[in-house]
Amino acid sequence: MGAKIKESVDFFALLSSPARAPEIREEDDVYGWLCGGWDLVVIYYRGIRVADRGLTGEVHVARVLEGRAVQDVWIMPAHELRQTAFDPTMNMYGTTLRSWDASIDAWRIAWTNPASAHREEQVGRWNGRDILQEGTRSDGTRTRWTFTEITADSFRWRGEALYPGKETWTLEGEFLAERSRRES
Repeated sequence: MGAKIKESVDFFALLSSPARAPEIREEDDVYGWLCGGWDLVVIYYRGIRVADRGLTGEVHVARVLEGRAVQDVWIMPAHELRQTAFDPTMNMYGTTLRSWDASIDAWRIAWTNPASAHREEQVGRWNGRDILQEGTRSDGTRTRWTFTEITADSFRWRGEALYPGKETWTLEGEFLAERSRRES
């Protein structure tokens, strides 16, 4: 064991940031609008249509790392419903770290959901009025995640995969989001 730390550090105060870093131009601030809390209606998850199950979730987003990144927490089922029994295959409690990389003029995306041991790495940027994130899994599966129908108070998120040897994209996840009335 190392030496005892005399002062405690407020980790969350060091992580969070009130504003975008000055070196990120406004037009490159792809994810700033996302900051805050969101309520989710789940349409598809793990390639299964679940819209009729009434499955809900939530997302909480903030700027971090001196404003050079945007981090979120995706929770499904919603936090207040996690105390009751739920289908473990529909379990999501993960985080995305989106870090600005000026060398590629885009955002590097790292997603992890420890509840299901799912990880993804992608690159994200504007695609017209939408956001497109693209990556490739270790098995060669190409991925694309999109934010579409973006307004100040809502968006649609879709996750798709193109499996090796296939020619058609498969819908793996789809969420409808509305800005939460709760504090984020």
